[in-house]
Amino acid sequence: MAELEMRAVAGDRDAASAWVRGVFTGFLDRGADVSQEEMELRLARQELSRAVGFFDGDRCVATFNSFPQRVTTVGGGQVSANAVSAVTVTATHRRRGLLTRMMLPDLRAAKERGEPVATLIAAEYRIYGRFGFGPATGFVNWRVRKARSGWDGSWSTAGLAGELSMVEDAEVRRLLPELHANCRAGTPGMVDRNDFHWDRITRQITTSPAPPATLNAVYRDADGTPRGVVCFTVAKDWDTGLPDGTATVRLMYAADDAAERALWRLLLSLDWVTTVDSGPARPDAPLPLLLPDPRAASVVETGDQLWLRPLDVPALLTARSYPAAGELVLEVRDPLGLAGGRFLLSAGPDGASCAATTRSADLTLDVGTLGRFYLGEDSVAALVAAELVAEHTNGAADRADLLFRTGRRPWCPDIF
Repeated sequence: MAELEMRAVAGDRDAASAWVRGVFTGFLDRGADVSQEEMELRLARQELSRAVGFFDGDRCVATFNSFPQRVTTVGGGQVSANAVSAVTVTATHRRRGLLTRMMLPDLRAAKERGEPVATLIAAEYRIYGRFGFGPATGFVNWRVRKARSGWDGSWSTAGLAGELSMVEDAEVRRLLPELHANCRAGTPGMVDRNDFHWDRITRQITTSPAPPATLNAVYRDADGTPRGVVCFTVAKDWDTGLPDGTATVRLMYAADDAAERALWRLLLSLDWVTTVDSGPARPDAPLPLLLPDPRAASVVETGDQLWLRPLDVPALLTARSYPAAGELVLEVRDPLGLAGGRFLLSAGPDGASCAATTRSADLTLDVGTLGRFYLGEDSVAALVAAELVAEHTNGAADRADLLFRTGRRPWCPDIF
């Protein structure tokens, strides 16, 4: 068996081209037949400065990339992150430790750069826990049967404080960066995106797999500022001469509650549509509560979205806000030796400090478990019940929940 070689691909056109084909193959899309046009586009615009791959001769059989990212924390602060993406190992080269040999140097380099956290979206749940990642946000997919909901379609835009309008893809592309920034500013778990991403999802450039063509609606507040957008498709169908279409949300950003309510009500009021599929939506979206009968919003799927891997516990814990005052000593275990230790968190509405301590631990947990409740997604008390956190001081879990839980759940609508 030939020895595989790990290479960085930046600055090497042939290696970068093989790496792009390797990503397609690893994700079971396609490989060698990537068009020349798309290859040129990706080499010119995709961030590949940290991309590495394992090569079997000229063929790239494992891929890995990371890039700088900003994540919104609780309270609207921003923390720099090492975003991990394009992780694949071709089926013919599994069980050789290739992922570990790519992941560990990348995490160590991120630690040395001073990035407090690494992030990723996990295609499969069981892969990344061993590297210290934990699921930090989730989603829910609802399917609303309008006939069962009691929704009579009588809602009118006349009562809106702002204005809804249908727009074309080019207009969505122009508005999306500002809309996304408005939404991200107040939503823990959201991440920044670049122009290449916006061009791709609005079909301004041709990439594959191609996003679907969508209908688009924008909500502007009374001052004319864009505050929300929804992009959706409609599968038209007829049942014994009656319309029986399904509207499926492909993208929704809402910077405030008024925008979110307006966008959901618009979808519920569409003619020829009897079913609304939310797609992977914010897990505490108000959609079911807008219905006269919330049971008509059936949960089709739930899942995890953004995963966090702490790299600097004090920097990470002081980057968010806390609604109450309190102290906790956390014993953080990290088998990779990147972020472990015992830390005293002193937090309150006016700020927080966190430093290494010799005081006895109130709670002991793995580094990935810290990622689970850092943004407020999981209850520490529930994690104690599941034996993912050990409580050494009576009431410490409840105290932790007072500090870390948030009114609305964190949310990351973007895949990277």
